[in-house]
Amino acid sequence: MNKTIDRIAHEILDLDTLDTRNSDSLDFHDLAVWRIKEALEAAYTAGREAGKKQAESAWLQARTERS
Repeated sequence: MNKTIDRIAHEILDLDTLDTRNSDSLDFHDLAVWRIKEALEAAYTAGREAGKKQAESAWLQARTERS
């Protein structure tokens, strides 16, 4: 999950890192609302896809156990 969040932060928000660096100039960023919206939508989509994969895996496991 952290890799996905880091990728979204880098690719969409153009942030080098999400780590706190204890410097206002490095820790605070001006971001357009449409970029924040895009990042939130990407995170939502990634979570939805991860949930689908997890559900499919659980379904396959349950099906295998019944066989």
